[in-house]
Amino acid sequence: MSKMLDVVMAGVISGIVAFTTSKIGIAGTVLGAVLGAMLYQIMSHYVKEPLENAHNKKNIQIKGIETRIVYIIPLIIIIIIEIIYIFSSLYVEPEQIFYYLENATDWTLFRSIGIGLICMGIYPLLISENIKRSYGYIILTVGIIKLLNGFVDTNSSFVELYAPLFIEFGMIISLVVIAALSYVSLSIIQESININREVK
Repeated sequence: MSKMLDVVMAGVISGIVAFTTSKIGIAGTVLGAVLGAMLYQIMSHYVKEPLENAHNKKNIQIKGIETRIVYIIPLIIIIIIEIIYIFSSLYVEPEQIFYYLENATDWTLFRSIGIGLICMGIYPLLISENIKRSYGYIILTVGIIKLLNGFVDTNSSFVELYAPLFIEFGMIISLVVIAALSYVSLSIIQESININREVK
């Protein structure tokens, strides 16, 4: 039953990623990956675990490792995009890649990343069994920053209040975003390695 549920979840997640990609391009891939990861976590928590009725500590720990791995995949994708953004101001090739990503998302790449990170930040605040709440707060904060960054190119009196900050310190903000997401990702990987050693 558990393996069948895994196949169903993989199909649903792939469908979400494909649908969001077809609707909003590359930003849809990022958003779809985030939504897919969140859906997997929720279905795992509320459907898969009760069905398996796992009282065995070893099985619970292995599930915790799986949950952590699924959670960090979108974070790694976002870190890569941020690195491309930083290098785009220094070298021609990354600039072309970043321009392609922005163009493919109809200039909403950072907004999509912001929304995705906000969703990912809320998850550990609601269900903190496998991902620490503190990581949720970090990701939520980074998501809000990226969402605000995504609206810099719009005409609004509210945006005019903070836009100079992103224009002046955009590179530093990106470095802070990379550092924060890398810290969360590496911490989760380290916790998974420690759990794996305990299981063995």
